[in-house]
Amino acid sequence: MSLSVIPPSPSAAEYATDPTGKPLIPDTDDPIALFQVWMAEAREKELNDSNAMSLATVDASGMPDVRIVLLKEVTPSGFVFFTNLESAKGQQLDTTAKAALGFHWKSLRRQVRIRGTVEQVTEAEADAYFATRAAQSRISAIASDQSRPLEDRAEFEQRVAELSEIYGDGPDIPRPEFWGGFRVTPAEIEFWQDQAFRMHDRLKFRRDGEGWTKGRLYP
Repeated sequence: MSLSVIPPSPSAAEYATDPTGKPLIPDTDDPIALFQVWMAEAREKELNDSNAMSLATVDASGMPDVRIVLLKEVTPSGFVFFTNLESAKGQQLDTTAKAALGFHWKSLRRQVRIRGTVEQVTEAEADAYFATRAAQSRISAIASDQSRPLEDRAEFEQRVAELSEIYGDGPDIPRPEFWGGFRVTPAEIEFWQDQAFRMHDRLKFRRDGEGWTKGRLYP
């Protein structure tokens, strides 16, 4: 006998007492500006990692892969995150140069979906961000053969300890060549706002030259 742990769908009574007062998505022509507004609101409402996003890629066989990474910059040029370039995601992105991103802000009952092309950020950009990280985080990045087999966690901890002895907590811990960033240039951005009784609001933007076309979708 199995015990279900999946919560039930909201009842009519629960919908009727929903206190969130969720608005419809603004009818804007600038999806990046709207995303920045939503991110600012998420930063105030989400308890942990409001900049967390699902990153979807495919491997050489076409098998999809997904994981959570942290958004570090958003501009009209795209959405930037950093990682080990030799990791599974780094290799997949290098091969396909395409990715999808997904944001879910549970407290605001919102989602944003993004699809686009991918390129590495410049070395200067990677250096600048790496320098902002805590010393121990930089050391861990240097010590990690990300995504590759680890026989014993003690081996990784020993690497970290040895590098800590070398570099300490100083500001001059160098960025390794295998660590950098990627910029996802969006071809599509879709905003989703929860509404009662599954009457959700969806607004989708598609890249059109230097601008965007837009339209609402059925939920």
